[in-house]
Amino acid sequence: MTDYKEPVLIGRAEKIDFPEFHLTEVPVRIDTGAKTSAIWVSMAQEQGDTLSVVLFGEGSPFYTGEVLRFHEYEIVPVASSTGEVRERYKVRLQIRLCGRKIRAWFTLADRSMQAYPILIGRNVLLGKFIVDVKKGRIAREAERERAETLKAMIENAKNEEQA
Repeated sequence: MTDYKEPVLIGRAEKIDFPEFHLTEVPVRIDTGAKTSAIWVSMAQEQGDTLSVVLFGEGSPFYTGEVLRFHEYEIVPVASSTGEVRERYKVRLQIRLCGRKIRAWFTLADRSMQAYPILIGRNVLLGKFIVDVKKGRIAREAERERAETLKAMIENAKNEEQA
């Protein structure tokens, strides 16, 4: 007999915790079209059989600058929504989403220009969650903040161009 848990209803954006790294309430975008989850890293470097990684970037409220080391990792091809294929590192991380602890694979990417530092794909969702795109108050907040940031970046670039 297996312990079956009913799937949890989630929205298009949620917050997750990383218990191993003492990070809480990190905003994530839920993407049912993505096979694998992805997390923002500002540094990833192989040294022998070890992958050294720094999560997030200096502008992120979740950035600590701490170098994390992984001995279990892969290099995998990942296709973007535009069809561009790149190789990325992939590591296993433990997360807590809506009270459920999950150990899942995450590809490492520069998500500094994205509204969300983390994308949760089907590898985390399958059998555990049902997504209702109408849900997700944090989705609207994060998207509004990102739009304001991009608008400021464009304005700064125009001002620098004129100077």
